[in-house]
Amino acid sequence: MGVDLGSKTIGLALSDISLTVASPLETIKRAKFTADAARLLGLASEHGVGGLVIGLPVNMDGSEGPAAQSARAFARNLEKLSPLPIAFWDERLSTAAVTRTLIEADASRARRAELVDKMAAAYILQGALERLRSLP
Repeated sequence: MGVDLGSKTIGLALSDISLTVASPLETIKRAKFTADAARLLGLASEHGVGGLVIGLPVNMDGSEGPAAQSARAFARNLEKLSPLPIAFWDERLSTAAVTRTLIEADASRARRAELVDKMAAAYILQGALERLRSLP
């Protein structure tokens, strides 16, 4: 399951069983960590997820700022609630790439807002899946 952590929402995506294609799943409106984690882990259980790929928002120079620290803290807290393995994936420019795609598809501003987080999660997950396939 791909996870795009935002300050107001959490985008989620799933891969197919062969770990080839990532698809957007859902956008969770952020509340408290407990509620967010319960929804995320509930969906993970419902869909038989084998692991989580969390987008790590590193700065353009590769350094980690407050957003990356927040993502790492979310993962640390999540690890206490679930045995699912967690990996981080550099998500630099994922939202920008998805937004550009939606603009090219002539999606309205409201439609883009509705889709961007779960599509960014799919973008993150797809990058990780492609990396896995390229390993010997």
